[in-house]
Amino acid sequence: MARPHTYETIVTWTGDRGTGTSGPRDYSPDVEIAADGPGVITGSSDPVFGGDPARWNPEQLLVASLSQCHMLWYLSLCARAGVVVTAYLDRATGSMATHADGGRFIEVVLRPQVTVTDSAMTDEAVRLHDEAHRNCYIAKSVAFPVRCEPVVSAAALMI
Repeated sequence: MARPHTYETIVTWTGDRGTGTSGPRDYSPDVEIAADGPGVITGSSDPVFGGDPARWNPEQLLVASLSQCHMLWYLSLCARAGVVVTAYLDRATGSMATHADGGRFIEVVLRPQVTVTDSAMTDEAVRLHDEAHRNCYIAKSVAFPVRCEPVVSAAALMI
């Protein structure tokens, strides 16, 4: 039986320059994103759409969510399988196509670089990426492909 989970966020528009949306250039798309507990994330639209490049845009947040969900599943699976991960870095890329009537994501590619403590663990460490992908709630919820191109290397723990 499915158990419901609810995630609440607060998105507050902070881009009123004094005249609201009186004209297309009279306001900014700046926002603050918050939830109970974590700190505020400052957001905007993509700079291509008039946003602030120093703030997160929704497209970046979606790619980051996919990357983080995959990583958290992966680390959990590795811990249960006895694969000791000492480093994990993902340089994920999302591709979007825009058209006259809007746009949509066409793909996200995750590129995790993982370090494990023993070269005997590398095959299992690579395989567990497939399992993490199958389990990732967010990857299962999007309407575009999410690919994973992991690189796993081994380095002994320095104690």
